[in-house]
Formats: sequence, structure tokens, C-alpha cells
Amino acid sequence: MSVVSTRRAGRREWIGLAVLALPCLLYAMDLTVLNLAVPHLSADLRPSSTQLLWIVDIYGFLVAGSLVTMGTLGDRIGRRRLLLIGAAAFGAASLVAAWSTSAEMLIAARALLGLAGATVAPSTLSLIRNMFLDPRQRTVAISVWITSFSVGGAIGPLLGGVLLQWFWWGSVFLLAVPVMALLLVLGPLLLPEFRDPQPGRLDLPSAALSVAAVLAVIYGLKQLAQDGLGWPPALSILAGLAVGVVFVRRQHRLADPLLDLRLFRHPSTCNWCWGCRRWPPGCGCCPPPAGSSSAPW
Repeated sequence: MSVVSTRRAGRREWIGLAVLALPCLLYAMDLTVLNLAVPHLSADLRPSSTQLLWIVDIYGFLVAGSLVTMGTLGDRIGRRRLLLIGAAAFGAASLVAAWSTSAEMLIAARALLGLAGATVAPSTLSLIRNMFLDPRQRTVAISVWITSFSVGGAIGPLLGGVLLQWFWWGSVFLLAVPVMALLLVLGPLLLPEFRDPQPGRLDLPSAALSVAAVLAVIYGLKQLAQDGLGWPPALSILAGLAVGVVFVRRQHRLADPLLDLRLFRHPSTCNWCWGCRRWPPGCGCCPPPAGSSSAPW
């Protein structure tokens, strides 16, 4: 009887995991770090009430709406490449956000941060899945990955408060710049590259439908929690669900779907997404699997 041994991760992989944990920490931190800075930036930029809502919310909206697309893009261009592109974009957008001179400029910068942040969860999880082949080591690695999101969300307000004691409101965005610069230096040295050998074609209409569906539903739910029952949030949710139905029907017809819905028949996928209920809302710790290579099993 032959026993197939699984290669165990060495020092390089564990150091690489520490590097992967850094963008995850910042990803979640940017969801909460702005909370204490709102009074300061409001006094400086004087945004309207609607603009202030978009300044706070647009980051989380675009992160959630772009996860499926970014996960699929990583399958096609390479997970490490996607992560490094996202890190560079995140650092650049953070600089723009820090020195924004108007509410519109800050909203645009936060939107770019959301798109860049959406590259983090699917690419880091896929890299961990390929770096740690031993089941026990992979369990530990994914636990570290999950913890980095939780820690980032928890320390965001704390670090933001410390910075606001000494600097201006834009300093809360500058936390990301040295960390992303470090990732850009160490990533090519420590992280391997993986991509789907047969990725297929990227379906841009499906990408647009997935973003529109998620954004509409999330916006409606947020308005529902803020203003209570009413027609605007209900219509937004219904519109998002309708777009979602169109998205699902399109995936069934495509030879190379953006999201392979057959994955959700796999028990591991269901258990994974069920486990996400224990994690902070909006942290992105449960990216929908864009392909079998992105799934956690």
C-alpha cells in the first residue's frame, strides 16, 4: 500500500503568510479607521449629508461588489500579480485620499480604494491555498488569515484616534502607504505565482451584472437600516435581486462563467460560507469562489 505524502510548508511559506496578512489587516482597517475622522474632514471639506454618506460607505460598497470579478481576474492574470497591482493602486489611492481638497475628490479616492481592496481577499486566500498543501498547516494559515481581518477592523478606530491626536484627518489614510510599499518589495521575493492553466474568457457583462446586483442590494439594506421601511430601499433591493437573477441565468448559459455556480453544490463551499457568519460584516473574509482554484478545499 503506497502512501502519498503532502509537501509541508517551510520557512519561506510562513514568512510569505506574514506578508499576506499585512494587506488583509489594512483592508479591514479601512472599513473602520475613518469613523473618528468624520468630524475633522467635515469641518475641512464641508461635504453635504449625502456626500458624507458616500465618503463613508463607497469603500465597503465597491469592495463587496467587486469581489467576484477580482477573484475571477486573479485566475486569469495570476493571483500574485493581481495582489501586487491591487497593493500599488491601494497605496496610490490612499495618497490621493489623504490630500483630498474636496468631498468629490475624497469620494473618488475611496471608490478607488474599494476596487483595489477587492483584490486582497480572493488573491491572498488563493495564494494560501496553493502555498500550504498540508491540511493541518493550511488550517493554521487560514486561521491567521481570518484573524488579520478581525484585528484590522478592531484596531482601525484605535490607530485613527492616535493619529488624529497629532496629525490632520488625512493621516489615517497614510497608514497603508508604507505597508503596501513593503508588500510590493517582498511579494515578488516570497510569494509564488499561481494562475488557472485554462482560465477561459473574462465575461465583462457578467462582471457588470455582479457588481450592479451586489451594490443595489447592499445600498437598499443600508438605507433600510438607516431610514426604516420605505419604497426607495425596497425598490433598490428588488432591483438588485432582479439583476442577480439575470446574472445567474447568464452563468448557466456561458461556457466560461464568471462564477461557476456548480461549486455551491459542493459541501465544502456551503460550510465555508456558513462559517463566514461568524466574521465581521463587510470584512470580505468569505469571497465567493470564482473558480475551483479559489475555493478553500
